[in-house]
Amino acid sequence: MCQACGTAHAQWQGQCKSCRAWNTLVEEVTETADSRTPRFVDPDSGKRSVPRPLSEVTLGLEVRTATGDAELDRVLGGGLVPGSLVLLGGEPGIGKSTLMLQLALRLPQRVLYVSGEESAQQIRMRADRIGFEGDGCSILTETSTSSILEHAEKMRPEVLVIDSIQTLHSPALEAAPGSVSQIRESAAEFLRYAKSHNVPVLLIGHITKEGTLAGPKVLEHMVDVVLQFEGDQNHLYRLLRAHKNRFGSTAEIGLYQMDAAGLVPVLNPSGFLLSQRSEELSGTAVGVMMEGARPLLLEVQALVSTAVYGTPQRSSTGFDARRLNMLLAVLEKRCGFRLGAKDVFLNITGGLRVDDPALDLAVVAAILSSDTDQALPKGVCFAGEVGLAGEIRAVQRLDQRAAEAQKLGFDTLFTAAQPGLKSNAFPGLLVVPVQKMEHLVSALLGKYRLTFWVPKVAPSWPEHPNAG
Repeated sequence: MCQACGTAHAQWQGQCKSCRAWNTLVEEVTETADSRTPRFVDPDSGKRSVPRPLSEVTLGLEVRTATGDAELDRVLGGGLVPGSLVLLGGEPGIGKSTLMLQLALRLPQRVLYVSGEESAQQIRMRADRIGFEGDGCSILTETSTSSILEHAEKMRPEVLVIDSIQTLHSPALEAAPGSVSQIRESAAEFLRYAKSHNVPVLLIGHITKEGTLAGPKVLEHMVDVVLQFEGDQNHLYRLLRAHKNRFGSTAEIGLYQMDAAGLVPVLNPSGFLLSQRSEELSGTAVGVMMEGARPLLLEVQALVSTAVYGTPQRSSTGFDARRLNMLLAVLEKRCGFRLGAKDVFLNITGGLRVDDPALDLAVVAAILSSDTDQALPKGVCFAGEVGLAGEIRAVQRLDQRAAEAQKLGFDTLFTAAQPGLKSNAFPGLLVVPVQKMEHLVSALLGKYRLTFWVPKVAPSWPEHPNAG
């Protein structure tokens, strides 16, 4: 069995024919289908499932279980669904175990927390650090799936947490824990338990050095929800995304801050990320981006300086370096800025990584501000995508972006010119539509600043006597 992709081979060989990985084939003893644990049991009748017409299936009034964590509930779609199987992945030390332990301690239901990596004393130390209250959470240190399910049958927990799925092993297989067959069989046993007992099961999973969940790809297909915990260990922020959700949207994100008391949800991420912003420095701009269905305002920092080492440097942190090179080429080709002999450094504050094209306009504004050493006007933010021809393209969900900018005290929004868009489209927020990069340069660095002249509609900007 290939430990990288799960492909079965008749004999050992050096390279897997499926994924072309070397030295990943391990001999594993499989079992027959008759010796496996029983299949799904109908929760209504308590008997083995039988075929029946869809019209006879009754819809229960099942209510989602609120976790007490507003950010986690947002990503899950409102809370835990009874009988669901949730998989949480992330890098080592990112806070997966801390998040699940906080969830287990805050839930009012009976929770069984199973750990195959830490002792009970270590878990109690972490619980005291993050605030231990109540006795609704029970701890079990075990790695055998049969023993875990036996304790679960006796205790009858309302929520089951497994930390982690890579450390468990099924006695029915002779393979080592963490192998492809063990992960697949262990996940299948908890899937049957969750569906037959109508209990939500949360699994913590490791990731590989490529950033993908360790184990076979079928693991992600088996579970109902796949959550990814992202962030930089050198920064305080952690981002929770849903890559798969059968019971809700995958467009929501959750933002956390790591401190001495554990993970603290950030209810106002835009205000939190802009709390240390300086208004009087050049090379900074605020962009309005969308993380799923949630608008965020981020500060973009740029530094443009003369290359003294011969070859100009292009460095980007939190932003795609190839897209930065494209924007620099557009600035030089369409606007006449000579940046080929200058170093350009770009940074997204907060340690976040972004991929929303609407941040292009803020990146360009920050580069222009640093190159000319002129600070941008106060209260200005940007949302627009830049094309190769220098045109500014429209972005989605402009109303949500404008509402978020207005809530944080911004009074001017630069965005793409589109039919029907007026400068007073959003009360209290001045919308400045621009069609090309030249128009943005003219407005930001021209003779007349925004405080003196702003177009009332979306006119042909080059016709203005002070433009260009």
